[in-house]
Amino acid sequence: MTERKNIRNFAIIAHIDHGKSTLSDRLLELTKTIPKDKLSEQFLDQNIISRQRGITIKLAPVRMYYEKEAVFYEFNLIDTPGHVDFSYEVSRTLAACEGAVLLVDATQGIQAQTVAHYMSAKKENLVLIPVINKIDLPNAQTEAVVKELVETFGFSDEEILFISAKTGENVDRLLDKIVEKIPPPIGSEDGPLRALIFDAVYDEYRGVISYVRLVDGSVRKGSNVTFAQNAVQSDVTDVGYFSPFLKSSQVLSTGEIGYILTGVKDIRQARVGDTIIAAGSTAVPLPGYNTPKPMVFFGMYPKSSDDFPRLRESLGKLSLNDTALTWSEDYSAYLGSGFRVGFLGLLHAEIVKERLQQEFGLDLLLTMPHVLYEYKGEEIYEPYMMLSVFTPTQYVGGVMAVCQKRKGDMLDLAYHEGYAVLTYEMPYTMFIRGLSAEIKSVTSGYGSIDYELTDYKKANLVPLEIRINDNPIDVLSELVYKEDAPYIAREKTSKLKESLPRQQFRQVIQALTNGTIIAREEIPPFRKDVLAKMSGGDRTRKDKLLEAQKKGKKRMITSGKVSLPQEALFSLIEN
Repeated sequence: MTERKNIRNFAIIAHIDHGKSTLSDRLLELTKTIPKDKLSEQFLDQNIISRQRGITIKLAPVRMYYEKEAVFYEFNLIDTPGHVDFSYEVSRTLAACEGAVLLVDATQGIQAQTVAHYMSAKKENLVLIPVINKIDLPNAQTEAVVKELVETFGFSDEEILFISAKTGENVDRLLDKIVEKIPPPIGSEDGPLRALIFDAVYDEYRGVISYVRLVDGSVRKGSNVTFAQNAVQSDVTDVGYFSPFLKSSQVLSTGEIGYILTGVKDIRQARVGDTIIAAGSTAVPLPGYNTPKPMVFFGMYPKSSDDFPRLRESLGKLSLNDTALTWSEDYSAYLGSGFRVGFLGLLHAEIVKERLQQEFGLDLLLTMPHVLYEYKGEEIYEPYMMLSVFTPTQYVGGVMAVCQKRKGDMLDLAYHEGYAVLTYEMPYTMFIRGLSAEIKSVTSGYGSIDYELTDYKKANLVPLEIRINDNPIDVLSELVYKEDAPYIAREKTSKLKESLPRQQFRQVIQALTNGTIIAREEIPPFRKDVLAKMSGGDRTRKDKLLEAQKKGKKRMITSGKVSLPQEALFSLIEN
């Protein structure tokens, strides 16, 4: 058992794609936690989709041992995501640590999530080690990034470390810095047990695995414990740490990070943010976390109605390991039975959809994204966000034009060395309508954004209904700003005309607000020459055939099945 004074709990925080996972790999290699011949890229990212996308989407803890001056130190590292959709994973991680490595890309400098994670770490009073990564690249701008770190965060030149996580240059110096700068955990070793659950996953065979930080006391196999929030009592069947795989140990003590297995089979009884205490103890539970609130909702439908029960079961399994995922049954007159699924953001939705397809073999149809509105009488209120845009100074004008067009109110504009930070108040709907892609476009890919949900404000919205041959397509209907309704209506009807396959009957596409048609498109039918086989006959016979064809097409308009392929839906979702 490691003495508490030799324990170091820390995280690596950074903007997306600044090298967190690569640095984690080097630390695993240098501490000999994983043999070099068995170390693959993004080793801590065991999720297949994480590896495919090259991004971290789930926090991942690991214990390492490091020797310095004949003393062995226990390092508990928690690798974190960098994307804004998974900021709640970062906040949970930081609450379980005493320090963090603030990693900045030498070619990109400070970005949106760099600042967001820095502010979260300072809120938790963590000790930060500033590190500039990718110094081996020819386009590294090390001096400029040093100036940014000094001016933006107040670091001194001397405390900034320069590394290449890819080549391993100076990573050994970072290990020494972790020992020197990050303090050991505090807590009462003789006090009553208090273990903070910072993550929890469901194992089909072993039940709920609680990822914990031991704040006070100790716990071992056979201990009788209580989950404070739900007052659920259970015996501990196993304790241990992450190597990064689960590895049993005799005991978990004050300050350590590890896992606790109990007889609990329902993950809702072992919530993230709960405190595990000794059974019968009067110990005061720890503050815990705010439950992440989904803000983007999709209709999710199986392409085959036979897959509906399997989709329900699959969503249930995913939600066991993803506390931010919410779902409830829904019905579409057009698509049949499905689910209304809530996500943290668009990337979160993409990840879940890919998991459902790859892990469960489901073929799915996702409808247009919606935000969560509030209704007060006849008035509608929509969520607003505080948006921060980080961009090189030459793109400020383009960013301002985009944000103004997107109904943003500028709150602040600050210039730094080579870049600017623009702060806007803006409806959250803009984020799900392609704001991020447009910012990337006008900044040539160099801009980055961060947002924080603020409050709800009154919105002038009207229902936009889409009909094809007078049949309402409920999955394409939505609330839009009244002044934008004509433009969105024309765009939708035009895209549908391009995407819908031609049929044997005429297809009339209409967009309506409050019963008034504001946009219309028409797809003509295939033309069949019914007179082609006639070798003769008078005009009367020809007219009868043409009239019969006309009546048949008229019947098909009302009874013909309109085929709405997924590509047509995606053409309306993607902005």
